[in-house]
Amino acid sequence: MTRSVQSLAYPRPSAVESSAGGRLLGLETSGGLTPVGAQAHPTFFSGFLTSPQTAARALLAVADVAAARYLDLTRRALLDPVVTGNGDRLRFESFSGCCGVYARLDVLRDGLDGADTGHGTTNVDVNNPLREALSRLTGDSPLHLRVGPGELAVTTLDGSVVEKKVPLPDRWLRGFAEAQVATAGFDLRAELSGAEAVRFLRSLPRSSVRASRGASWVVPSGKTLRPTTRPVAGAVCLPGPERLVALQRVLRHATALRVYGPAVTDGAPTSAAWEVVLPGMRLTLTLSPDTGRGFSGEGGVLEALATEEAAQDAELVSVLLAWEPIIDPAELAARSGLTVARVRAALVRLGTAGRVGYDVADAAYFHRELPYDADRAERHNPRLVAARTLAAAGAVTLDGPSASVVSGDRVYRVRDAGGQLRCTCVWWTDHQGGRGPCKHALAVRMVRRGLTATDATGSAAATAERVTDPSVGTGAGQVSGAGAGTTGLGDAR
Repeated sequence: MTRSVQSLAYPRPSAVESSAGGRLLGLETSGGLTPVGAQAHPTFFSGFLTSPQTAARALLAVADVAAARYLDLTRRALLDPVVTGNGDRLRFESFSGCCGVYARLDVLRDGLDGADTGHGTTNVDVNNPLREALSRLTGDSPLHLRVGPGELAVTTLDGSVVEKKVPLPDRWLRGFAEAQVATAGFDLRAELSGAEAVRFLRSLPRSSVRASRGASWVVPSGKTLRPTTRPVAGAVCLPGPERLVALQRVLRHATALRVYGPAVTDGAPTSAAWEVVLPGMRLTLTLSPDTGRGFSGEGGVLEALATEEAAQDAELVSVLLAWEPIIDPAELAARSGLTVARVRAALVRLGTAGRVGYDVADAAYFHRELPYDADRAERHNPRLVAARTLAAAGAVTLDGPSASVVSGDRVYRVRDAGGQLRCTCVWWTDHQGGRGPCKHALAVRMVRRGLTATDATGSAAATAERVTDPSVGTGAGQVSGAGAGTTGLGDAR
């Protein structure tokens, strides 16, 4: 597993303070991107929260996920949440250290009392004293929210900063990308009232000494959800239900619970999204298909990464984005001259670089720019790198709808079955396409799309150059250094 160090610099620690108008929640920002370029400490909002206690508890839930490792409860990871200003809302995102849970809090226009939010993405400081202060907030007395430094802070800090250095594994970046791809295929499966949501979620097991393994299922039944022993039609997978424990913080404020997931086909475990509707807000947790299976190895982005056409389209589409809260593929198609299908493929590609996210409630992508060197998710993806190596070595021989791929001392047969490439390798036998294509199928796809050995060699050389260049980064949140470690959750061949 490749691991780098992320440096986050804040003008001062985030805190809850007394102010002339009541209390002030000051969330300090690190480097991030805005419409005018990279800024050291962008400001996205200054106003009031309409439901302050609810917002405080929801922010704590997002921080809980950022600090959690649901598989190994003896270790804790912490990467400060990401905040995006989309003009009409603020989005706070985090990802668990085990790569299996993605959390997002959307504070919508009705949850904000003040000017529109700014545009851009950065990290926000969430420290232990802030967590303690947020947990002590009671009642609904006015709470002023400032995301980014105020004018006073900028002029009195004399250049002092609070710096954090945190590990940033490649599988964490890949997981962030894969979670967006997974949710793009979800539909609403169930909706419970606030009261039923409280009853159901409180009936689930909480954190234990050892996280549970394996998948369970629930199915809509009247006004609630009931467990089922098998994945019948309409069922939703609930793997590791203790991973929903962060939702307990906001249950007393819940007005509804919505559950999203893919259609059940072969009974294999799937990911699912659990959204608690709050006054002026939405808090969503997306779970990977198993507690011991991170999003990083799901392979949903590999098809988009394997095509050079999507790479070129993504570059075109990216310049048309303007931190929209809802991206309309049809509008982008009209503006770019591409088909809607090519725009959607480009959005998947942009998702792998952290440049768009997906909101299941809106069933739409939204623009954000993760403040990390997220392109590493592509450069270090083991299956993609291996596929390019095979294509560059001339290991693929096409034979009509089938192909042969020489890998090591074995020859694998890859054939087209209704648009899906099937392979004779162990990866295909084990997963049957449920975790994306194998490296042999990807290599065949590349060759069929016209990637020559010279092209693949050039891509591999460029990848190697960018991987070894310590200056590579996003500018806002520079990443440097690399080391080797053990294979992480969900890492794939």
